[in-house]
Amino acid sequence: MSGRPVKHSVTLKGHRTSISLEEAFWVAFRAIAAARGQSLNDLTAEIDSMRGDVGLASAIRVFVLQNHRPT
Repeated sequence: MSGRPVKHSVTLKGHRTSISLEEAFWVAFRAIAAARGQSLNDLTAEIDSMRGDVGLASAIRVFVLQNHRPT
């Protein structure tokens, strides 16, 4: 697993946008979404609505750190 950010596209407010996260964050983010029964787009929108002036990728990383429970 590389420490370099990997870009993935999500749909946010009806528009495609790219988010760059390290693969470990993508894996954990997908696991959280699945555990909550949410799509990645829906969870991204939820985080986006609460992030204030923090960048979206940073907000996702913090969310993952606060919510991920290793298996």
